[in-house]
Amino acid sequence: MRFEKLHVHFSIIPEKEDFANFEEFPHEWDFKDDFDFADVSILKLMDRSQADNRTGDSLVIEYYNENDDLKVGMFFEFCEGESYYKYSGWKRIFARYSLMDYKFPLSKKEMDKYHDILKEVVKVWYESHLKGDRSIIIDHIKDNYDKIEEYPE
Repeated sequence: MRFEKLHVHFSIIPEKEDFANFEEFPHEWDFKDDFDFADVSILKLMDRSQADNRTGDSLVIEYYNENDDLKVGMFFEFCEGESYYKYSGWKRIFARYSLMDYKFPLSKKEMDKYHDILKEVVKVWYESHLKGDRSIIIDHIKDNYDKIEEYPE
């Protein structure tokens, strides 16, 4: 709700209509009885703010299989610029940074670290919005985490 006070807009995947019934949007709601959380492999919170070219900055939590092990990762994705492709035109180039990546289920120690990382990233993300300076969150991510992927979108 603190982001709402700054008029910052986010979208979420899965879409809120997929898992929630709203009495009065956005404050009064309940989970849908038929929503199966076991089917969710990606949770994504995406910044929709157009100021500072923030559209697409995302915090992603993803469950995936690697070498027959179920893993959970937390990632931050953001646009690093644009590039022109001969056959498809201009595309935004996104970078993906790994905030954490563990075998599932997480131990208590790993879960504590997960919460610490989440708390720190959200705090810095909020500060960057509060000060109107996107470089605060981008610099924090680049200085503290490893870039694992770049992709056009």
